[in-house]
Amino acid sequence: MTSISHPATLAPAPSRPVPRDWSRVIAVVAVSILALVVISPLFLLAVASLKPDRFQILADMGSFRAFWVSDPSLQNFRDVWTFSGALPFGRYLLNSLIILFVTVLGGVFLNSMAAFVLAWGRLPGRAVILTALIALYIVPQESIVLPLLTIVNRVGLSDSFAAQILPFMASPLYIFLIYQFFIQVPRDIYDAATVDGAGPFRIYWSVFLPISLPVLATVAILLGIETWNQYLWPLMVTQTDRARPISVGIASFFGHDSVYWNSAMAASVMMMIPVLIFYLAFQRWFVSSFISSAVKG
Repeated sequence: MTSISHPATLAPAPSRPVPRDWSRVIAVVAVSILALVVISPLFLLAVASLKPDRFQILADMGSFRAFWVSDPSLQNFRDVWTFSGALPFGRYLLNSLIILFVTVLGGVFLNSMAAFVLAWGRLPGRAVILTALIALYIVPQESIVLPLLTIVNRVGLSDSFAAQILPFMASPLYIFLIYQFFIQVPRDIYDAATVDGAGPFRIYWSVFLPISLPVLATVAILLGIETWNQYLWPLMVTQTDRARPISVGIASFFGHDSVYWNSAMAASVMMMIPVLIFYLAFQRWFVSSFISSAVKG
């Protein structure tokens, strides 16, 4: 009986690894493309704000001329930076800065204090409270604006700074973030402070806050950006320029027959600069928080 021989199957050639130099080049190119996609709208916004003619802005939008200005001018910023008139954007920007400063400062204090009590206080039903916090976080803000607006109107806080600050100082997300940091602090630190005669608030203020700067900076940045970008709620609670933020003021340029794109671009740059400065001020602790979280994870 003759045996039938089958042809030997050829093993696939092993794939050659990409050289390390080429891997670095590919990574640099990918990051550069991503950075270009992110930065190009901001650069276009800055360039358009320096063009005094609103019709020239529209004409240049369909070409690369949108990223270049031959005769830059600050006239748009001078026209927008006013504290009186129909659109006092100087006043709007000042209102936004006040709301940002008070909300972030009070929010970091309240959220960190609540997190400290949950982490180290003798609180019955702590697990139930944590579960309720997480459940509250998944509730969309749009579903509670109408009941919240009714409360604000009844207590007489409409068209005020308090109506834009108080409802957003405390957040389940930020309480939980700081709580996760506090429970990782060794018990010996808390016990040593107790032996030295420090009370709960002294331990919180003098021991836990100084060592939690990274997570507090993270909360400050997230809360600050969230506060700065608020639009729906300020639109509902402000009726005059007295407490109106710049996010609502910019929308006044649109919805009309004629849109003054040059002034709208200048106002948008004015709105963008403070939040960039705010992020850069806390960037070191913000990055440190993410690095420490990755190492612990």
